[in-house]
Amino acid sequence: MKTGTVKHWNRQRGFGFIRTDQGEEFFAHATCLMLARDFLDVGEAVIFETEPSERGGERAINVELAG
Repeated sequence: MKTGTVKHWNRQRGFGFIRTDQGEEFFAHATCLMLARDFLDVGEAVIFETEPSERGGERAINVELAG
């Protein structure tokens, strides 16, 4: 599991980006949230896993709030 902070979230489009403490950034889609809501707020601490993205690189999956 990786840990990070929500850098950006677009509620209308249902996606955003998570930045780890190491400076890595991962795309996250609302369908990958393990929450009772379909959005994240900027600044929230999260834990997540990654998987290869169709566009190259990796994306965040199984995203949960930390703590």
